[in-house]
Amino acid sequence: MKGLKVTVTVLIFSAILGYLFAFITGLLRSSKYFIIRFIPNIYVEVFRGTSLIVQLFWFYYAFPMLFNFQLGSDLVAGVLAISLNYGAYMSEVVRSAIISVDKGQTEAATALNMTSFQRMRFVILPQAVRMMLPEFGNYLIQMLKATSLVSLIGMTDILYHGDILRSTNLSMAPTIYIVVLLFFFILALPLIFLTRKMEKFAKKGVASP
Repeated sequence: MKGLKVTVTVLIFSAILGYLFAFITGLLRSSKYFIIRFIPNIYVEVFRGTSLIVQLFWFYYAFPMLFNFQLGSDLVAGVLAISLNYGAYMSEVVRSAIISVDKGQTEAATALNMTSFQRMRFVILPQAVRMMLPEFGNYLIQMLKATSLVSLIGMTDILYHGDILRSTNLSMAPTIYIVVLLFFFILALPLIFLTRKMEKFAKKGVASP
């Protein structure tokens, strides 16, 4: 229970920043101009192509040494690593949802003399967001599981306290880790139900064969 607050805090901040990075990067990568897509593409490939644990250590240990700039706390390092990593994955969800919207919708909006911003805001995004919701729910559950990695940089989350208990009583290790598993499962249950609701909402009003 002592580590519950840290786990939930990391999850909330990681989810907020992760979705923000995903939307910004996904929108930029949907541009027809190469110069706009260039930097977001590099970010996505770097963070999808490297280990989350390495990214976590990089932000906590290497970043302050290389740039002589302290991030402020282990919470900032943990949240940045998780949100940037999952933001890169979710940006592909955003991009694919946007380009999946029927071209006829864009043509109709153009015929109504809408600007590119208006087309995106009123026509494309409302339809694309419905397609994103189920995957966003799945990634939220994955982010919850990824929060256990912050114990590697000394954050006192659920797993950290489990390790402390295990180190003082080795014979209880199986029981302790079963309890840790149960804690994560209980935290994941509302997110699982939320994801199912999102799936139903995404399908609502959509014609099916």
